[in-house]
Amino acid sequence: MTPAALAELVRATAVDVLSTRGLDPAALPTAVTIERPRNPEHGDYATNVALQTAKKVGVTSRDLAGWLADALTGTDAISSVEVAGPGFLNLRLAADAQGAIVRDVLKAGDAYGRGDQFAGTRINLEFVSANPTGPIHLGGTRWAAVGDALGRVLAANGGEVTREYYFNDAGAQIDRFVRSLIAAAKGEPAPEDGYAGGYIGDIAAEVLRQEPGALTAEDSHEVFRRIGVTLMFEEIKKDLHDFGTDFDVFFHEDSLHKSGSVTKAVEQLKNSGALYFDNGAWWLRSTEFGDDKDRVVIKSDGDPAYIAGDIAYLVDKRSRGFDLCIYMLGADHHGYIGRLKAAASALGDDPASVEVLIGQMVNLVSEGVPVRMSKRAGNVITMQDLVDAVGVDAARYAMTRSSADSSLDIDLDLLRKRSNDNPVFYVQYAHARLSSVLRNAADLGVTPGEAVEELTHDREGDLIRTIGEFPRVVATAGELREPHRVARYLEELAGTYHRFYEACRVLPRGDEETTELHRARLSLCAATRQVFANGLALLGVSAPERM
Repeated sequence: MTPAALAELVRATAVDVLSTRGLDPAALPTAVTIERPRNPEHGDYATNVALQTAKKVGVTSRDLAGWLADALTGTDAISSVEVAGPGFLNLRLAADAQGAIVRDVLKAGDAYGRGDQFAGTRINLEFVSANPTGPIHLGGTRWAAVGDALGRVLAANGGEVTREYYFNDAGAQIDRFVRSLIAAAKGEPAPEDGYAGGYIGDIAAEVLRQEPGALTAEDSHEVFRRIGVTLMFEEIKKDLHDFGTDFDVFFHEDSLHKSGSVTKAVEQLKNSGALYFDNGAWWLRSTEFGDDKDRVVIKSDGDPAYIAGDIAYLVDKRSRGFDLCIYMLGADHHGYIGRLKAAASALGDDPASVEVLIGQMVNLVSEGVPVRMSKRAGNVITMQDLVDAVGVDAARYAMTRSSADSSLDIDLDLLRKRSNDNPVFYVQYAHARLSSVLRNAADLGVTPGEAVEELTHDREGDLIRTIGEFPRVVATAGELREPHRVARYLEELAGTYHRFYEACRVLPRGDEETTELHRARLSLCAATRQVFANGLALLGVSAPERM
């Protein structure tokens, strides 16, 4: 019995208890909270449903808890219920009901942990979206890992997720990039406001290889722009793919301007009165929709401000049928939360259809000293630098195991270690150890068994209850947009499994006869390995069978 199933049982029992006593079941919470006590001596699970409900129906919480305890004790799934404190219920599951979690995992396989809270919801998840003016840096690398993991988590919860990359290929940064390429092609220093690093010289040389006359062409700037941006774009896509992050849509900002979408969106806002003219510019009345200040949409020189493209882009996303548009932006984009929601409201749309997640900075440390230099990109550390240093799995796991809204220090020396001090090794090793147990069992001719009621050892119970938490962890990670919860859960699961392994012999020794307990423990191992595999897959990290 999973915590979700137990919550349903407790609520159904509470409805019966209240109805029988002439009390209103509507006073019950919609979802009953089921938690694992910190002290295992207090039971397998605990609930505060009596405390939440008693006052509303006019009884004491201890009385209501006692009635619930009597009713629940009579069910097949629960072996005992104890009333604690002012009205908490501590519950112990019957061995068969607890062991049924093992059967559930093995039956569901890859689907274990999946839910339906976003079923029928079309989600546009935009992340990374780095300017095509250089390799992806550490901030973009963090979003590549976290965004891809979030997409997997949302899909696991039933969402129809489209991963989208927004290429900022319009505006001043592209002009600076092109001027930097031309300077490199001429053997000149980078412009004062340009881009430096070995990659600029590499791309400039490739432009000249493809178009030997690029420097003397009448449209030299356009030649370098067309080829240079494409080369940079392709390199970014390759780095992302090699990192395990692929996108369904690559959307070009420039297309919004060329297609007239920006002009159309601006006219829509003018006609609705959401824009006003002041000091030669057109302003969005964004303060009327919760923003901290009004925003210039059309500048006094007649050119659209950056937000004009954002507004047209939002219109485009919604016109493609997305119910929820999630933007994952860098640490310097806090202002976008208010302005994008204000833009949605100004367009007559639901601001709840827009979510903005802000990621914080990432720092690399080696031997206690910050790592600052990249061989290829000057003073910027790139995705490829990190992957070269520690590998894709370690890089992805390190980026996803902490909340994205907090700054992150990554210890390169730690990630290179093949020891339990390294979180990704710790989790992957648990999966590999389980795989080894199952291989050894096959060699001995021992097969998993169905007698899960044999699993009564405390360490077995700890492990069963931990794998039973996985669906709730996945659901919470999706609801809160926090895939790091999956990583932290896997680390807890690894610790719980290792303690089980030390206390409970899984396979018979020597000529020892194979018992139903051995086979039941083998089933528990198979279920635990499945949960590790499912969890690592949500993070885009491999689940090795040997290490």
